[in-house]
Amino acid sequence: MDLIVSLLPFAMFAAAFVALLRGFPVAFTLAGVGLAFALIGLALGLFDPFHLRAFPQRIYGNIMEMDKAILVAVPLFVFMGVMLEKSRIAEQLLDAMGSLFGTLRGGLGISVVIVGALLAASTGIVGATVVTMGLMSLPTMLKRGYSPSLAAGSIAAAGTLGQIIPPSIVLVLLGDQLSSAYAEAQRAQGIFSPDIVSVGDLFAGALIPGLLLVAVYILYQVGVAILRPSASPAIPSDETHADWGKLLGALIPPLILIIAVLGSILGGLATPTEAAGVGALGAILLAGYRNSGGTDNPAFGQAVIVIGSVALLLLLLSPLVYDLRAGGTPVQMALAYGFSALAALGVVYACIRLFRTEVLDQVMRSTAQISSMVFVILIGASLFALVFRELGGDHTVRAALEAAPGGATGALIVVMIVMFLLGFFLDFIEITFVVVPIVAPVLFMMGVDPVWLGVMMALNLQTSFLTPPFGFALFYLRGVAPPTLSSGAIYRGAAPFVIIQLLMIAMVAFMPWLATALPGLLYD
Repeated sequence: MDLIVSLLPFAMFAAAFVALLRGFPVAFTLAGVGLAFALIGLALGLFDPFHLRAFPQRIYGNIMEMDKAILVAVPLFVFMGVMLEKSRIAEQLLDAMGSLFGTLRGGLGISVVIVGALLAASTGIVGATVVTMGLMSLPTMLKRGYSPSLAAGSIAAAGTLGQIIPPSIVLVLLGDQLSSAYAEAQRAQGIFSPDIVSVGDLFAGALIPGLLLVAVYILYQVGVAILRPSASPAIPSDETHADWGKLLGALIPPLILIIAVLGSILGGLATPTEAAGVGALGAILLAGYRNSGGTDNPAFGQAVIVIGSVALLLLLLSPLVYDLRAGGTPVQMALAYGFSALAALGVVYACIRLFRTEVLDQVMRSTAQISSMVFVILIGASLFALVFRELGGDHTVRAALEAAPGGATGALIVVMIVMFLLGFFLDFIEITFVVVPIVAPVLFMMGVDPVWLGVMMALNLQTSFLTPPFGFALFYLRGVAPPTLSSGAIYRGAAPFVIIQLLMIAMVAFMPWLATALPGLLYD
């Protein structure tokens, strides 16, 4: 009997894993397995039915708590990413970067990495980035004589940058779960005024490793161009020319949006949720500017949207001069209301243009679907974790990690390996909601830094998404790649970037200041 009781938590994971491999929906699999084992626990007298009766109120209470307001950022960032995807920002960036770097050997590969980084910082959605870049840049690279494996690997790797470069949905969800786990670990240690780890901390911690990763990707493209020039040929100079006006027009607006969103968070001007709202409005303005809206006067519409964008930017920067949220003189408040009215007018006008061309409908539908998936998985994973804990699973996990050789280092290695393997079969959302709440408190009680752990987990999941033969990014690319591009070529192309990822994980592991220095500088 004792053996059955001790094996129940492991049986939960095994049952969920088998059900997922059979193709059942993730959210309903987690909730269904949780309910089934709750009934088994009731029959064995190991589970209190009160937990099930209180579960709906627990979910509602958790989401409505002030510290869970960060979850509101999820649909806003999703909306921002989908809107930018529909606004042809990637296509214009690729064309502009291709004209700038294309005449160099490896220039198209460098362009793909830079555009992937910009899309990662502006959309944060891996699948959308890989598919978009695969449709637009892969045929061009193959047509220009690029090695099929190099072209495929470059696109897949650049697409996964959305996992680590903030503002990223992965970092938002990880930050929420790590914050709760860190508070729980401190309470378990008798600290009832716990320190707080925020999504802003995680954004700041991931920024330097993310930018280093982009730099190493570019160095790899340069190295291939030098050592294997036939694999990354240059575009003949008579077929392209650098149009600086086109380049700046494609580059500056998304850069301003990225700096506004990320800079407001890192600079303490706005919370991640507030910055996500600004990002959503900025994406509407940018998409509306680039969408004629059918029959209206394009020049007049663009002028209204530009004025609205400038007003929104001034409102965002106003705390640098005076924080209007605390009130102000009549003149200051009149300016604030005036800028707000202009920004609202620009957003409304942009929405009208997008509605006329049905772009707004598509974006709203996609946002609702993705956000619903996230929160349904959150509910299913919460039920799964609740039953797992009540059956003693957390004690089993804690004992296993504490028994790992090497102390905290050995426990961390075990957790990273498990998360890496799970990344072959589960999306980052399921891993974040199921695994992190179970293992993170144990690691925190061993003295692991929460920001460093979050960055390591994000890099680990990114590597898992890129690793053959199960990486999600490779599946996304395979779905849009031409039939002439074999799966073997995609796998061979991804392998060098996986090695780069592993080297980056090792760098952050041995030099934790890469993840902790910027948050300490900004917030301490």
